[in-house]
Amino acid sequence: MKKIITTFYYLLFIFIFNIAQCYSSENKGLLYIGSKDAKVTVKVFSSLTCPHCANFHIKIFKKLKKEFVDTNNVRFEHHSFPLDLAALNAEKIIRCVENKNIRLNLLTGLYKMQDNWASGSDINSINEKLIKIANDYNINSDKSNSCLNDAKLEDKILEERINGNKKYSIESTPTIFINEKKYNGEHNYNDFKKVIQKLL
Repeated sequence: MKKIITTFYYLLFIFIFNIAQCYSSENKGLLYIGSKDAKVTVKVFSSLTCPHCANFHIKIFKKLKKEFVDTNNVRFEHHSFPLDLAALNAEKIIRCVENKNIRLNLLTGLYKMQDNWASGSDINSINEKLIKIANDYNINSDKSNSCLNDAKLEDKILEERINGNKKYSIESTPTIFINEKKYNGEHNYNDFKKVIQKLL
């Protein structure tokens, strides 16, 4: 009987550990918002230093979220595709945050303030600007520095970029897929909305 109880607790521990690992991996990985059962999934491969990516997020995503994501019709996914070291480090800062809503707000904030942080005399000055922005989202400097110096996190982001490029042949950012079909339309909300409505 004692052996059965020991085995039971061992299996329970393994089960809980696996759930925790999955939860942690999800929090540190893909940033998404919206129901997993949504009829439409929008994947945006973007670099945080890309002006066109910022334009898409600020002008289109906000309306998309209100009209389709918040109504559980669309799932939005941000796929990191850093084109330079500044974008890579900004992505690391986003991965510092476990709360999905705060991560999304930080993503939006980084895009809105892109002109302020995305250039500098060197990467150290850019990092300092990123850390200051992160402070506004209750991410302390120690945590930001820890993420910026996390080699494993950097490898993970770069691996995601490589895998994304292999699967989707990304040539520029933003590259957008709607239900796995590349969106080639204009980057204005009305055209984007028409494509989504046809799939609902």
